Amino acid sequence: MRGKGRLKQLVGSRSSDWLISGRTALATTQARINTSAQDKAASASVGVEDAADKISFNDPKEAYISKKTSEIFRAYFVLTLCGIRPLVENNDKLMKLGQKILGKALFGQLMKQTFYGHFVAGEDKEKIKPIISRMQSFGVKSILDYSVEEDMADTKEKEKGVEARKTVPEAQSTAHKQLAQYTAIDESEHKEVDRKHKLNSARVYFYQGEANCDRNMQTFLDCIDAVKGSTGGTGFSAIKLTALGRPEILIRLSDCIEKTRRYYTQVTGKKGMVIKGNVNRDSFQDIFKEKKIQTADVDKFLENMVGDKEGIIHLFDWSSLIDHGKQLGDVFQVPNLETGKMEPLITGDDNGALTKDEEIQFRNMVNRLHKIFTYAREQNVRVMIDAEQSYFQPAIHRLAIEMMRSYNTDRAIVFNTYQCYLKKAHKTIVLDLEQAKRQNFYFGAKLVRGAYMEQERARAALLGYKDPINPNYEATSEMYHKVLDECLTRIHELKTSGADPQRVGIMVASHNADTVKFGVRRMAELGLDPQERVLCFAQLLGMCDQITFPLGQAGYSVYKYVPYGPVNEVLPYLSRRANENGSMLAKVAVEKNLLGKELLRRILTLQWFYKPKGSFVPVGFK
Repeated sequence: MRGKGRLKQLVGSRSSDWLISGRTALATTQARINTSAQDKAASASVGVEDAADKISFNDPKEAYISKKTSEIFRAYFVLTLCGIRPLVENNDKLMKLGQKILGKALFGQLMKQTFYGHFVAGEDKEKIKPIISRMQSFGVKSILDYSVEEDMADTKEKEKGVEARKTVPEAQSTAHKQLAQYTAIDESEHKEVDRKHKLNSARVYFYQGEANCDRNMQTFLDCIDAVKGSTGGTGFSAIKLTALGRPEILIRLSDCIEKTRRYYTQVTGKKGMVIKGNVNRDSFQDIFKEKKIQTADVDKFLENMVGDKEGIIHLFDWSSLIDHGKQLGDVFQVPNLETGKMEPLITGDDNGALTKDEEIQFRNMVNRLHKIFTYAREQNVRVMIDAEQSYFQPAIHRLAIEMMRSYNTDRAIVFNTYQCYLKKAHKTIVLDLEQAKRQNFYFGAKLVRGAYMEQERARAALLGYKDPINPNYEATSEMYHKVLDECLTRIHELKTSGADPQRVGIMVASHNADTVKFGVRRMAELGLDPQERVLCFAQLLGMCDQITFPLGQAGYSVYKYVPYGPVNEVLPYLSRRANENGSMLAKVAVEKNLLGKELLRRILTLQWFYKPKGSFVPVGFK
């Protein structure tokens, strides 16, 4: 088979001319990169070719070998429409008008021949199987997402629990400006910070009560079933935490995590995160003795710290919170350095204290996560926790890592998402990798650039805290490559030490050809075999086939993000895809050019009714 032939040429290859453009990475990361010099020299001595240069993302025949000629024509037509700005800007209104004029049945048939047929795999888990099977025959696996969405304007109106949010002036008056980032505000006052404002590439969930969160959980469980039944044990599913509970709880937990870091600095004088400080309980005990605050509560606080021989990992016992049902208000308390009395770090709706309802809402969210990951582990389906706005992320990261600790004991079931447009992306993933190493669990990560840039910048400017986003696209790409290199280097270290390299598993979710080639090249330089399934790639269905399918045919682990659902119920998803393509005209032009070339070639060679038949076996497929 072609795929296996090319794979043999690629396995173990090294690069002799790897270059990174952009600013110099941090010294520690650069030192690791430099350790590959000997590998590259050895590769050059035996004339091994650069793996990245062996894969072409500009070959139209290779890119669209899995498509019928009619599908190529449809793709060209759809992407052409995405370039017409008035259509894109008013697409949601036009689709609703089409439903009214044509009726849902006829409108649905029209969409199946155009946008729906291009971006969505089918209506249910049975009807998507032909597309999934065909992609598998060309070396491409699937990430399934049930993409039925309510109109965001409708769900926003039904949103519950908003009465406790602060006005913008109240948030601006926060004593520490950076803590204003983790403040729930009334978004209706300023549309530029509304969670649904100018959001093309990500779905938004609004809290409509605990029963609705239970329905969302059931949808995620059903999607796990669909993955199990159609992907041969290699598939992924995806979830969002804001679908499983009240978002304000996540914001308050994020605020608490930031306050914990500040308390640690106040006590020890050390900046940064606790896990990297090499501080043990004795250090805290000595400081408390010095300040004469020795009480039974203080002794219990010290006893509950989580650590190892290298020092404290957490000030609080997250296991008691996540696994044993302790309440937020009971766990997140610290001794006041003046009085010795225990004070809460987490706030709530009851004059600053958490209410009974809020404790129940948090417990329900955690229980839903346990149900999802327990079922996913039973079905051997991996689940990605999607990233959201930065003010949710400290809580989402912490819950994701604690779920990894519980469920990634012998393989990676839980994957967390890292947004590389954030300035602290590298620091965050280093800390999480360190915890996985010290607490002995498998680590899974999906790397993305990020979807909320305009909202994030507007919110930071409005509330007066530092912009959390990298200054430009080049800086974000540099951060992406730095984060990816950190992960691949650690995988290489595991492999060379004789440990299981799959203790760290990474997904590069990117439509950027340079980033994908960077990943391929670094794998070759570090001697990482694509068959080891330590690094995989992913793109959306209907986008960037010129990247996905050449990777699959070259023997790399690669996925398509596959949405499915009834045609008239996925219109919000289709609207976002139209907007996303309309905002990336340069990339769309590249795809249209390749589609046009392949369409012309098929016409000239009389392959009008070409039927795709692949013989490739996806990496890891049973």
